[in-house]
Amino acid sequence: MTRGGPGAAGGGDIRVLVADDQALLRGGFRLLIDTAPGLTVVGEAGTGAEAVELARSERPDVVLMDVRMPEMDGIEATRRICSDPRSSGVRVLILTTFDLDAYIYAALRAGASGFLLKDTRPADLLAAVHVIASGEALLAPTVTRRLIAEFTRRPEPARTLPRRLDGVTEREREVLTHIARGLSNGEIAEHLHLSQATVKSHVGRLLAKLHARDRAQLVVVAYDSGLVTAPPAG
Repeated sequence: MTRGGPGAAGGGDIRVLVADDQALLRGGFRLLIDTAPGLTVVGEAGTGAEAVELARSERPDVVLMDVRMPEMDGIEATRRICSDPRSSGVRVLILTTFDLDAYIYAALRAGASGFLLKDTRPADLLAAVHVIASGEALLAPTVTRRLIAEFTRRPEPARTLPRRLDGVTEREREVLTHIARGLSNGEIAEHLHLSQATVKSHVGRLLAKLHARDRAQLVVVAYDSGLVTAPPAG
C-alpha cells in the first residue's frame, strides 16, 4: 500500500481508497486509477472495517466503496466514515453490481456523495472520481429519478424536520427544489433566469445553512423537510 500525505504522489493528485472484497476487482480499480493523470491510490480495503480504519489513517479524498463486503457492509462503513471527525472531508462513491433503490436510499442517507454501477465505463468512473473530489454530488438522472420515487414511496413520519429550512430564503428554496429534482447549476440558472455564478453562490449558502456535505445531502434534506414531495410531472 502506498502511504503519504495529500499530494504525496505528485502535487495535487486526488487520493483514492479502493474498498472491495474481491482482490481482482481491487487490483483492476487500482491499475485504472494509478495510470490516470492526477489520481493515485493510497490504500486498498477488503472489508468495511478496513475501509473505515484506512479512511481515518490515510484521509483520502475519495473512497470507492463496494456495498457488499464482509464484517461490515459498505453502507455502514460509509456512515462511520462520514460521521467521524477523523475522516471529515473524505467523500464516498458507492460502487455496486446491484441496481437497487434500497442501496441508493441507504447510501445517500449514510453520507455518500455518489452512486455508480460497476459496469460503468472506465472513463466515466475516472470522471466520477474527479466530480466527487471537487465537492459535487454524482447522481445520474436515472438514479435521481429512483431516489425521488423512493422518497415519495416512503414518506417519513411527521416530525420537526421542516425546521431544518429555517433561515433559508425563498430563492434558496427554489434552488434547493431544482437540486432535488436532479438539475445542474446550468439548468437551474436557465430555469430561474440567473447567472451560473449566482446559482453557485446560492448552492454554497444552502450547504452552509443546512450543514450538508454536498448536493446529494441537499437532496435528502429537500425530501425530508417536505419541500419536495412528488416527482416532477412527466
